[in-house]
Parts: sequence; structure tokens; C-alpha cells
Amino acid sequence: MIAEDDPSMRTALGALFSQDLSLELLGVGADAEQAIELAVRHQPHVCVVDVSMPAGGGPHATRVIRARCPNTEVLALSGHEDRRTVVEMLRAGACGYLVKGSDPQQLVQAVRDAARGQRPLSAAVAEGVIDELTDHLAREDAQRSRRAEKVARVDRVLSDGLLEIVLQPIVALATREVVAFEALARFALEPVRSPDLWFAEAATCGRLLELELAAVDAAFARLAELPERAQLTVNVSPATAASDAFHAALPTGAESERIVVEITEHAPIEDYDVVARGIQRLRRRGVRIAIDDAGAGFASLRHILRLSPDIIKIDMTLTRRIETDRAERALTRALISFAAEIDATIVAEGVQSEAEIGALRDLGVGYGQGFHLGRPAARVAAEHQTGTLPGRARAAERGRSPRRREA
Repeated sequence: MIAEDDPSMRTALGALFSQDLSLELLGVGADAEQAIELAVRHQPHVCVVDVSMPAGGGPHATRVIRARCPNTEVLALSGHEDRRTVVEMLRAGACGYLVKGSDPQQLVQAVRDAARGQRPLSAAVAEGVIDELTDHLAREDAQRSRRAEKVARVDRVLSDGLLEIVLQPIVALATREVVAFEALARFALEPVRSPDLWFAEAATCGRLLELELAAVDAAFARLAELPERAQLTVNVSPATAASDAFHAALPTGAESERIVVEITEHAPIEDYDVVARGIQRLRRRGVRIAIDDAGAGFASLRHILRLSPDIIKIDMTLTRRIETDRAERALTRALISFAAEIDATIVAEGVQSEAEIGALRDLGVGYGQGFHLGRPAARVAAEHQTGTLPGRARAAERGRSPRRREA
């Protein structure tokens, strides 16, 4: 069977194969869909398939034919001699590859060879393809090896308890009362690097949920160490926040009302409806939602609009130089105004000076976090006096529905 979109080439190939008494031509198609239909109907020994046909192309036709016609071999035919095209067809399931313009007898012999289970390959591309396949296999081996190393590192963190939690205070800027603590993960394992990179690596090897659950379990175990009125904030990806496993890990009873879940703006959300339903389950237990790193990119604005957070944390890139940079003050002022419209609380991250605190208070920011206010520490300092981080969940506590206006 022949599949070729060029009419003159179809005619020439049909005439060539019909002249050979050892071959029977069962059908000729002009695109990928016709190739698939003819192959399924006739179940030929060999399909000669052009690489760049309409309706899906040669690789698509090859994959479907090989799946639905297990006894049919596909012989790729193309005017392209580049190795990438050849490898693409071979990976799709073609048993061989010939270049248009090859000697006619070579084409006929290639069909016979393919029918006998051999793998004909045009001499014009054979050397390059072998090199490309060798390189490809080497890259795949290297990728598998790197993934195995990543999985082993994450599994070791989980099995050997090499994840630790430090706590950084969140402070009322007017009174310097500590209203909450953010739980931050630290890893006692080489290579030494930021927690963000550890969690990113876990995501690439399918271990993000397990690592995030280990981190929140360790964080929730610290809740009893906090002053009675202080909240605890934990960082999780949107998928983890919406998961049954995270819901099951939450503290029980009134303790869950002390939890704030921070969702970073850098974490992609593929289905906001799914995440929103998961967040509603959390809110029914008194958990509040914060959007982390707001202002660092466009994603945070969409997160805020779709998830309606109780707390908006301004990224440290806005906090830095806020006392002198008009653009950063203007954006912060806009976020504050928006937060007021949805009854959300603003927290400024990365506070490093009294000048920044003064500028933030002038703008109306009531809460901050950063090295100037308190560094992450393994233990809660005895001198920390606590207030309460406000938000819509507190209104629900008092038995009234929170004020909510559409943004």
C-alpha cells in the first residue's frame, strides 16, 4: 500500500511496484487518514508512507497503522534527508527509511526486505541516523540517570527525616506584635541549595506531593510551640492544597483555624475550579488562604481574582526601595486598594529596614515579615508577644458572614 500526497509521485510509485510480479498493490492514499483507512481495511505486509502528508503527517499515520495493523510494516519515504525527520519516523514505528530519488530497484528491494522483517535504511541517511539514534539513546540514559538521582535524594529526605522546619515571625508593623509564624523548610542534605530548588526538583520527578506533605506534617507538629493566639502559615502548591491528602493532614478541631495556606504565584494552576473547590473545603474548617509573592508577576493577579484570598503577601521585590521608588509605591497602593475591596489583609515580605516599615505604614500596610523584623529560627523566641492576624475567617468565627464585594 502507498500513501503519498504528490499525485505524480503516487503514479510513479504505483507503476513501479505494479511491474514487480512479487508485489501486489492493494491501495493508494493521498493523506494520513486515507493511509490509515486503507491499512486497516487491507492489512498489507508493507505500507510505503510519505513523511509530510496532510491530515496528520507520516508520523501520525505510522503510529496508528502500527497500533491497528500489528502485522504491517511501515517504510518511510521522503525528500527530506535530515536526521531529525528520519528519527521521528523511526520512533513512530517505521521499520526503514528511504529518500525520494533513490534507485527504483532499491525501492522495490526495500519493500521486499521490509516484508521479510528487515529494516532497510537509505545509504544517504544511514550514517547520520545511526549517529542521531546513538546520541538520542545516550541522552535518554542520562535523563533516566538524573531522574533516578533526584528520586533517590527526595526519598532519602523522606526516609531519613532530613527535612527541618524553621519559623519566621509575621509582625504587626504598628505594635511589633507577632501575629503569625511562617513555616519554612530546610534540608540537611547535599547539595546545599534553596528550598525552592528542592521542591522544584521533587516536582520534576513526581515526588512533590510527598515532599510537601512531609513539610506540612513537620510544620503542624510545631503548632503547640507557638503562642496561643499565633497563626501558622505553610507553603504548598495549588494541587497539594486541593488534595484529599492535605485535607487529612490538617490539625483537627479549633487548631485548624490557626492555619494559613500560602499559595505562591509562581505555582501554575491548570484548573481553577478544582483548586477553588479544594480551598472551599479548607475554609469550611477555618483555614485561611494567602497568595504569596503578589506583584512578582502576572500570575499573582489571576490567582487573586480567581481564588479570592484572605491574605495577600506583597513580594519582597516591591518592598525593597519602596520608600524611594514611585513605581513600586504605586503598585503597592493598587494592591492595597484591591485588598480592601475584597476584605483581604496585606502582609509585606522581605522587610529589611525602618525606612521600609515607615513607607509601608504610610501606605496603609499593617503587617510585615523580613530579616529586620525577625529571622527564621528553629525555636520561637520567648519575647515574642502575639496578637492576631486579621482576615475573613475571623468574621466567620464571630458568627457573621464576611463582607464581600466584587472586585
